[in-house]
Amino acid sequence: MRLAALVLLLPVALSGAVAPADPSWMWPVEGPRVVQRPFLAPPSPYGIGHRGVDLAAVADGAEVYAVTSGVVHFAGIVVDRPVITIRTGQILATVEPVTPLVAQGDVVLAGQVIGTLEPGHCSQPCVHLGVRVAGEYVSPLLYLGGLQRAVLLPLE
Repeated sequence: MRLAALVLLLPVALSGAVAPADPSWMWPVEGPRVVQRPFLAPPSPYGIGHRGVDLAAVADGAEVYAVTSGVVHFAGIVVDRPVITIRTGQILATVEPVTPLVAQGDVVLAGQVIGTLEPGHCSQPCVHLGVRVAGEYVSPLLYLGGLQRAVLLPLE
């Protein structure tokens, strides 16, 4: 039987079809864990896409937590939004719009309050979380858990 290069996402109900969370990562805001807008990889480095996930928050002004331990790589304004980026090895995790309570070079631990959520990114309170590994955007759900695993199925 020949396997195809066809990749399908199976329903979450299938046992083992959902990737578990990385124990060193945590959700950046409290409340129900709802993805308001999923990751959508761009077809090329400069193509359109959604280079992260929008995660529901309880309210604007909510505390935002470091998703992983590392060093604050950037804390400031990008265009018109407050942004915080944490580096851990080859991984950069960015949250926005978040007014920083940390500064570049600070060492942070997963779960530490790093800022407060500002309004304006979504129609309802949300935080945008983006993750880059060695410069390439990946779905943050690879680390937070819940990403459906790709499964190869036979052509016939």
